[in-house]
Amino acid sequence: MSNLTEKTATWKGGEWLIKESDPLNTFIAEDKSEEQKMVLEMCHQFIDTEIHPALERIDKQEPGLMQALLEKAGEQGLLSTSFPEKYGGLGKDFVTATIVNEGLGGGLSFSVALAAHTGIGSLPILYFGTEAQKQKYIPKLATGEWKGAYGLTEPNSGSDALGAKTTATLSADGKHYLLNGQKCWITNGGFADVYTVFAKIDGEQFTAFIIEHNFEGFTRGPEEHKMGIKGSSTVQLYFQDCKVPVENLLGEAGRGHIIAFNILNIGRLKLCAAALGGSKWATTDTVRYAIAREQFKISISKFGAIKHKLAEMAIRIWVGESALYRTAKWVDEKEEEMLASGHQSEKSLLAAAEEFAIECAMLKVFGSEVLDFVVDEGVQVHGGNGYSDEYIISKAYRDSRINRIYEGTNEINRLLTVDMLLKRAMKGKIDLMGPAMAVQKELMSIPDFGGDDDTPFAKEKKYIANFKKAILMTAGAAVQKLMMKLDKEQEVLMNLADMAIETFHAESALLRAMKLADRLGETASSVQIDIMRTYIYDAADRINKAGKDALNSFAEGDELRMMQIGLKRFTKVEPFNSKESRRRIANQMIAENGYCF
Repeated sequence: MSNLTEKTATWKGGEWLIKESDPLNTFIAEDKSEEQKMVLEMCHQFIDTEIHPALERIDKQEPGLMQALLEKAGEQGLLSTSFPEKYGGLGKDFVTATIVNEGLGGGLSFSVALAAHTGIGSLPILYFGTEAQKQKYIPKLATGEWKGAYGLTEPNSGSDALGAKTTATLSADGKHYLLNGQKCWITNGGFADVYTVFAKIDGEQFTAFIIEHNFEGFTRGPEEHKMGIKGSSTVQLYFQDCKVPVENLLGEAGRGHIIAFNILNIGRLKLCAAALGGSKWATTDTVRYAIAREQFKISISKFGAIKHKLAEMAIRIWVGESALYRTAKWVDEKEEEMLASGHQSEKSLLAAAEEFAIECAMLKVFGSEVLDFVVDEGVQVHGGNGYSDEYIISKAYRDSRINRIYEGTNEINRLLTVDMLLKRAMKGKIDLMGPAMAVQKELMSIPDFGGDDDTPFAKEKKYIANFKKAILMTAGAAVQKLMMKLDKEQEVLMNLADMAIETFHAESALLRAMKLADRLGETASSVQIDIMRTYIYDAADRINKAGKDALNSFAEGDELRMMQIGLKRFTKVEPFNSKESRRRIANQMIAENGYCF
C-alpha cells in the first residue's frame, strides 16, 4: 500500500516555495499513457528517418526542403497536436503537446522551424483571433499547407519589445492599416505564408496584425548568415506602406503586449522541452562515441573522467525533465479547472500558462543551459573529432547557443522569475511574508536538530525545506533592506533567481525519485535515486554561493554574520560519495548504449 498522500487541489504559480509538494500529485515522465508513449516514438522515428539523413541539405537551405519537411510533419499530425479538432487539429492535452516538442527536439534546425511554426507562428491567431480569422488560417497552419512566423523584434528593440518603432496608420478610406518599419531575426521569415507582426497604431498603441506574404508593401530580406541553426530561415521583414485589411487586426488595438507576453509563457516551456529532447539525443551520441573510441588500447568510456562527464549530462537532463513535466501537468490541470468554470477553451490554456509564468521562465533558463552544457561536454568527449564538421556534435554545439537568447534572454528570464514572485506576493496572491517572518524567527532561536527521522527520503525532504528557507531569508532581507531600489540591483535578483531555479529543480527531482521508489521499490529505482541525491548534494553548494553573494552585497555587521550562519545551516548537507554515484549512473548508460533514464 502506498504511503504517499492523495491528490490535492490545483496549484498556484510560485506556491511550491511555501508549500510542501506531494509525490503522488506530481506528474512524472514515467506517467505517460500508452498513447503518449506512441506519440513520442513517432516523433523519434520522424527525426531518425526524415531529418537526420537530410541534415547537410537542410543546413545548405536546399530550396523547398524545409517547407516539404514541415508538410510531412503536418501529414503525421505533428504540427497540430494541441489545436482544437474543429480547426483540423488533434485536440490533445498540454502534456501531449509538450511530449511532441521534446520528441522533435533532436532535429537541430528543423526543430527550430517546427517550434516557431507551431508556437509563435500559429498560437497568436488561435488564442486571440476572431472566429473568421481562426477559420481562415488555423486549418492551413495545422496541416503545414501554410507556414507561420512571428515578427516582434526590431534592430533597436530586443528585450525591450514595447520599444518597437514599426507604425500602423489607418488609411483615409478606413479599409486598411498602412504599416511602416522593419523586423529582424524572423524565424521561418524567408518562406512563411502568414506572419503575426506587432506595430504601434499612430505610433502609440502597441497592436498585433496578421500579415500575408503577398500583401502590397511587404518585402523579405535575404537570409542571415548565422553561427548555428544554419538550416533555419532567418530574415528581416520590411514594411513600406504595407496594406493590411482592417479585419486583420489581431486581438484589440493597444493590447498587443497581452498577445506577445502570453504566447512567450507557452514558448518558454516548450523551448525547455525541445532543449531536453536535443540533450538526450546529444548524450546518446556522446555515450556511443565514448564506447567506440579507444585510447591506450581501452575504450574511453572506462575512464573515470569521461564517466563523470556522461553522468553529469544525464543528471541535468533527468532533473530538468522532472521539473518540465511537473509544470506541464500543472498547466493542464489549471486549464481543465478554467474550462470547468466556463472559460473559452483557447483562453483557458493562455490563462493557465500565465498562472505558471514563473515556472515557465525558470524552465527556459534551466533547459537551455542544460543543452549548452551537454553539447559542450559532448564536443569535449569527442576530442578533436568534436571540432570537425564531419561529426554531428559540432553542429549541435553551434545550434544550441541561440536557446539562451531567444524567447527572452536567460538574464531577462532570471529577472522576471523574481519580479513576478515578488509582485504576486505584494498583490496577496501568494503569502511570502508569513513564511519569511517564520524563517527570521527561526534564525533567532536555538537550532532544532530534531530526532532521527528514518522514513524514506527524510533527509532529502529536510534539505529541500531548508533550501526554501534560504531563499525566503535572503529575499526577505533584500526586500527590507533595498526596498524600492531592489529592481535596480540586478545582480541580487539574479542570485535570488538562481537559488529559486536550483531549489525548484531539486525538489522536482526528489518528488520524481520518491514516486518511482514508491512504485518500483528503491532497488529498481536506485540509479534514479543516485541522480537525485547527486544533484541535491551539488545544488546545496550552488545555493549557498548565490545566497552569500546576495547577502554580501547589501548586508553588513552583525546582521550579515547572523544571516551567513543561517545560510550555512540551511544549505548544509551530509557527506556524500558523488564519485561512486556518478559512476553507477554512467555505467548504466554505457551498458544500455545511450541516455536511458
